[in-house]
Amino acid sequence: MKRIFDLVLALLTTCFLLVPVLLVAILVRLTSSGPALYWSDRVGRHNKIFKMPKFRSMRVGTPAVATHLLTDPKAHLTPIGGFLRKSSLDELPQLWSILVGDMSFVGPRPALFNQHDLIKLRTRYGVHELVPGLTGWAQVNGRDELPIPDKVKLDVEYLQRQSLGFDIRILWMTFVKVLRRDGVSH
Repeated sequence: MKRIFDLVLALLTTCFLLVPVLLVAILVRLTSSGPALYWSDRVGRHNKIFKMPKFRSMRVGTPAVATHLLTDPKAHLTPIGGFLRKSSLDELPQLWSILVGDMSFVGPRPALFNQHDLIKLRTRYGVHELVPGLTGWAQVNGRDELPIPDKVKLDVEYLQRQSLGFDIRILWMTFVKVLRRDGVSH
């Protein structure tokens, strides 16, 4: 049922957002050198690596680490990178990952391939069995501001409570948080 929900919602959302997605892609290309998309190695279900697309908000050559680990994250942003991140527009290409089944709309956010502490904790508590999401329970309860153990606790809570109704609640909370730009630190 969840996969059908994801497919239908992803197709509808893609049709609705096609023009804005194309405009953002053009803006990324016009404001910085390099491709419009950045394909990030992420950890998916069962800890398998997949390529997750995002609109490129960082300059070409930025180290592939979590943003908070960069000495000066703002120095690596493209001219529109800060706006893309705060508005979450950089996440729109992940609709592709939902369509191909690497991601769901709701689930734990996919870890970077080198976030070993997060991957280890998620594996210990069974969270690695879930398909990662565009948004999740941890995202609506702190996003970038949460320490890893707190994120994993919320991921475990999602694992235990998951249902279509809970997913819809999380999607609504995400919509509200994105509009308010809550919990974005980079």
